[in-house]
Amino acid sequence: MSPAATQQLAGRRILVVGANGGVGAALAKACANDGATVVLMGRRVAALERLYDEIERLGAPQPAIYPLNLEGATPADFDELSVRLADGLGGLDHIVHAATRLHGLTPIELTDGEEWLRTWQVNLHAPYFLWRALLPLLRQSQSPSILALVDSSERHTAAYWGAYGIAQCALRALLAMAASEWQSDGIRVFGVEPPPMATALRRKVFVSEAQDGLAAPEAVAAALVTLIARAAEVPSGSVTALELSAWK
Repeated sequence: MSPAATQQLAGRRILVVGANGGVGAALAKACANDGATVVLMGRRVAALERLYDEIERLGAPQPAIYPLNLEGATPADFDELSVRLADGLGGLDHIVHAATRLHGLTPIELTDGEEWLRTWQVNLHAPYFLWRALLPLLRQSQSPSILALVDSSERHTAAYWGAYGIAQCALRALLAMAASEWQSDGIRVFGVEPPPMATALRRKVFVSEAQDGLAAPEAVAAALVTLIARAAEVPSGSVTALELSAWK
């Protein structure tokens, strides 16, 4: 493991949803390097396998790969995931939801109907069904939490953000509702709004934007590791704007 690892997450079992993405992959490596057993969920198997190898080279706890395409996932698929995690890891402590779908900026009258449905499936339906299916495992944990990465609230009603913007608004409502309902179980549910990052997802929208000044996914991941370890300090149901200097 890296000498910089603090082992704040030693012994924790963490499901990283969207481990194929820029921040998801960086976070999976950072959590593993900090002592966590990480489950890598994503739709691109080859990318997950490369990430698995990178984590093994760190000397971190052995990760697990769980390929799943959220676009077509059904409630039964998430129920099966719960069974597999219970059998393979004996439970789960944290879910980090870093998966999202953004096809591009399009006027709502011109948005393809199937694309609208796919965006809602990945950005809202999948989190709901996944969290619900894994709730029994989280209830058995000593310090369970669900962390979802969210976008700026400016996207919710701004022109051309379409299904993505509306689903982001609904995701915040889901976070608050879940936090309220699961508070008695000791499960903390909260959103984190990271700073603008140098990722492929952002470049899809801000094509000509200079990369200077954008946060590196690795820097965001390092802050998220501390935040996960200190989740008790974050109000459940809230959305926190991630300040990298505050979570070191």
